[in-house]
Amino acid sequence: MKIRTTREQRIFRFKTTLRWVMYYLLIFISFIIMTSGTWYKPIILVPLALGIAINNNIYASALTGAVCGYLIDIACGKLFGFNAVILTFFCIAVNLLFELYLRDRFINYIILTTIVSYIQCRLDYKFFYQIWGYENVGRIFARVTLRVWIYTVISAVFVYLILKLVNRLLMPKEHLTIEEAINTNLQAENRR
Repeated sequence: MKIRTTREQRIFRFKTTLRWVMYYLLIFISFIIMTSGTWYKPIILVPLALGIAINNNIYASALTGAVCGYLIDIACGKLFGFNAVILTFFCIAVNLLFELYLRDRFINYIILTTIVSYIQCRLDYKFFYQIWGYENVGRIFARVTLRVWIYTVISAVFVYLILKLVNRLLMPKEHLTIEEAINTNLQAENRR
């Protein structure tokens, strides 16, 4: 049980609601960027979904991964649900990695974003181009898929900075549990 006053609970709810509104506003803006322009643009929703998954619980991570995956499918004209399954799986995996093993550091985020976006681009190439045996299919991978992957990794830097700012301003602060408060008080008395 967390120690919070009624005022703190209202602030907690307000900040959490505002943070999620900001997250989904960023997702909407990223979707608009993905649907405009040429084929050579980053898939911004991948680093955005992974960045959101880092600091939230597993259910919110899965939902965000599914929403971003469906939006990628719509923006890229792919089979509906293909990227949603991939991104949901990776958002859950990244959430568990950061919850259990990794710290919220830029280098960890970039490494995982690089790996996940490469796997996503590679699966997209494999199932939509290579499997059908088109002529000169290697060119698509070299000229389009790798370029999109590099742009996605570069865009992850800016996505990380924006998410860090949103989380710094709107992430609720942790409070002590009753046990931690009692133990802290007992430790202070034992030191005297």
